[in-house]
Amino acid sequence: MIKNLFFVLLGSLLLTACNQSTSSNNEISHIETAPKVGSVSVTESFNRGQPQPASIPADYRPPLEDREKYAHVSDNPIKSAKEQPVSTFSIDVDTGSYSNIRRFLNQGSLPNPDAVRVEEMLNYFTYNYPYPVSTTPPFKVTTEFAPAAWNPKTHILLIGIQGYDVPRAQLPPANLVFLIDVSGSMNSPDKLGLLKSALQLLAESLTAKDRVSIVVYAGASGVVLEPTAGNETATINAALQRLVAGGSTNGGEGIQLAYAMAQQAYIPNGINRILLATDGDFNVGTTDFEALKSLVSEKRKSGIALTTLGFGTGNYNDQLMEQLADAGNGHYAYIDTLNEARKVLVDEVSSTLQIIAKDVKIQIEFNPAQVAEYRLIGYENRVLAREDFSNDKVDAGEIGAGHRVTALYEVTLQGSGGERLESLRYNETKSQGAMSNAEIAFLRLRYKMPNAEKSELLEFPISSTLLNKNVSNTSENFRFASAVVAFGQLLRGGKYTEHFGYDDVLALAQAAKGLDEFGYRNEFINLVKLAKSLSTRSLEKE
Repeated sequence: MIKNLFFVLLGSLLLTACNQSTSSNNEISHIETAPKVGSVSVTESFNRGQPQPASIPADYRPPLEDREKYAHVSDNPIKSAKEQPVSTFSIDVDTGSYSNIRRFLNQGSLPNPDAVRVEEMLNYFTYNYPYPVSTTPPFKVTTEFAPAAWNPKTHILLIGIQGYDVPRAQLPPANLVFLIDVSGSMNSPDKLGLLKSALQLLAESLTAKDRVSIVVYAGASGVVLEPTAGNETATINAALQRLVAGGSTNGGEGIQLAYAMAQQAYIPNGINRILLATDGDFNVGTTDFEALKSLVSEKRKSGIALTTLGFGTGNYNDQLMEQLADAGNGHYAYIDTLNEARKVLVDEVSSTLQIIAKDVKIQIEFNPAQVAEYRLIGYENRVLAREDFSNDKVDAGEIGAGHRVTALYEVTLQGSGGERLESLRYNETKSQGAMSNAEIAFLRLRYKMPNAEKSELLEFPISSTLLNKNVSNTSENFRFASAVVAFGQLLRGGKYTEHFGYDDVLALAQAAKGLDEFGYRNEFINLVKLAKSLSTRSLEKE
């Protein structure tokens, strides 16, 4: 019996040794033999109506481990227009927070409040803003002013920016590097499995003028696919399908190699971009948060942007993913379903890949004669110093082709009775000169064209005649945006939303759902209902 046991153990050890892969500088240990590429494409098998991604089994449940990382951010405070009349911030077109919140709610829990970035919820949705009539300037500005849905004594100032669109067929050639995390932490259906299906969707939309490279990283990094024509879909898909997860995560080394590969295939006047796909769990190599950001910030000067695509749960590093994309002049998206992958990488591919304006900053000066107080809703980690607005060396956000950006201020008018700040004993109360005119505020925008180093300035006065006294008479854009920011504020604790609750959000959103071509607004309404149920359950447990 002992003899038999010895041979069983020996056989097991030999089998394990045979299955282990070795790696060198030229070989990656996480690639299997390529399977035969089938004739049915991912796109053909995809059903937009199914919320469950095709690559994740219906009965799959993510691990209970919770090492997710979120940067703590406090809500923007209320400010006095007399003491601080100027507000400055960078635009943001990231959407990762919204889809991450959706993942939390669909898994049966309310999101971590720090996972809720209201501006990313707001900018997840399309709004019917007018497009610019030309490419100079590259966007058109819309403003709207009406009472706040949650406080009859305050008002909402909506600022909408719509960039010009570029049809997919007219995009310049793209040099794309897929930088893929194949470490052991990616070994689950909602991570590497979904990642491969997501990138296959993008690959199927590329053309012969495009180039794709694939770099992977784990304990070591390597090139899986040298620059390949975008129409060689079978070759690209086969390379993706060979990837398996295993090992620790040397993300810093992988990023260095990806930039080298992007530089090798660089296309002058084209799209040169790295798409980093990972759960963000870097634990080997260049792991220092600021060092990674500095590396990416330095590399963007070479004309190569970095977009981050987040996957998975349990150990997800939202903070790293969001801020790396910001540093790399890129876009941050969280991919929780194949439907989301299609939205980001197919339906919105022009805005994801093609930048039409960079370092876009907004500055608004409130007229103290008209405005007592104000607060910017969201954009907490995008706030800039007043002097940063005209400093072209200060980095800010980018707008992609067809992108739109929405920002909301809650404004308390003079004499409204809605003031929340105590008045100062020694503050001058009389208005002077132009302050007493009919302007509520003055809006300034700065931006650079994609290849420029000097910014352009746009200016817009905002008149009190813009005021709409009844919320029900405002646009669907205004009402739905108000519902989204109200929901976001509730998920963050509802510090400023008075007695406005989930039912109020539902009523506001349902009345402003509009055409809703892809069903995203209807999905939002269902998520509000889900959050209401989860919130009630949480209260019952207390």
